[in-house]
Amino acid sequence: MSQIELRDVTKAFGPHEVIKGVDLTIADGELTVFVGPSGCGKSTLLRMIAGLEDVSSGSVLIDGKDVTGAAPAERALAMVFQSYALYPHMDVRANIGFSLKTAGMASAEITKRVDEVAAILKLTDYLDRKPKALSGGQRQRVAIGRAIVRDPTAFLFDEPLSNLDAALRVEMRIEIAKLHKKLEATTIYVTHDQVEAMTLADKIVVLRDGLIEQIGPPRELYDRPANLFVAQFLGSPKMNLFAPTGDIAKIDAVAEKNPKTVGVRPEHIVVAEPGTGHVDGTVDLVEYLGADSLVYVDCGEHGLVTIRHTEDREVKEGETIGLSFREDRISLFDANEQAI
Repeated sequence: MSQIELRDVTKAFGPHEVIKGVDLTIADGELTVFVGPSGCGKSTLLRMIAGLEDVSSGSVLIDGKDVTGAAPAERALAMVFQSYALYPHMDVRANIGFSLKTAGMASAEITKRVDEVAAILKLTDYLDRKPKALSGGQRQRVAIGRAIVRDPTAFLFDEPLSNLDAALRVEMRIEIAKLHKKLEATTIYVTHDQVEAMTLADKIVVLRDGLIEQIGPPRELYDRPANLFVAQFLGSPKMNLFAPTGDIAKIDAVAEKNPKTVGVRPEHIVVAEPGTGHVDGTVDLVEYLGADSLVYVDCGEHGLVTIRHTEDREVKEGETIGLSFREDRISLFDANEQAI
């Protein structure tokens, strides 16, 4: 596999610049996830790496070689799209081996490679089936197998699980994670789903409006977001934001650093008796999730606050409660929405 490097790459469609100068290095064998809201440029950036979109300025390098002007086929990358794009008249074996056949590889070698890939993806029992006889998850595994069989420089995934239902998404997410560990393949994965990003990535690249907001391992971005955008984009439910008033202003770190905004994640707030926490509020709604509950609390000037409640103490709608923060887990942001 290979290292992929972007040097100050930009992309414009007419006067509209969608990628505004991105510098990024993806290490050999690393699974990097591009994540961000719709329209942030993540798929465009992936297509520029693949050679499916021209680079307006800057350079794309693979293993130190400048491939900015190279055709997609010359980059030896394999791309898996949101659409399975399988040939409906071909069985699974033919679909997986089609690119090898068109490249003129010997039949015996094609059979060997397809059998190896089918074993990795648990498709051996389905090699004689047509795509219409497969489930959505099996079709996506065939699409992935078609990429693996080519032994590419790197894998590029463009929202490959978007067409699957919730249960299959979880199943395929696990399969992709296991596959990455098995192949140790350089992989770039694009998604708008921050749960996929957090669970799959060695490194997350958070994009907004064609620019990188933060790069780092999932835990680092979750625990130490660089700004308010990253803090609220990563995490479900979102981080709660508070003005530094009342008892919140008395927290040592808040008093010392004088932030504009204080952020606290739902799991870092515990229920207390009224008047004994950092803020009080009235319970609006309790969503029971099994292992825990999401409790939505109307805290007046601080708005609706979400907490992840796992304690034995029952919380009822309409009840007035106190909310106590874990002071070692708060995040502080200045007037420019940057982390302090």
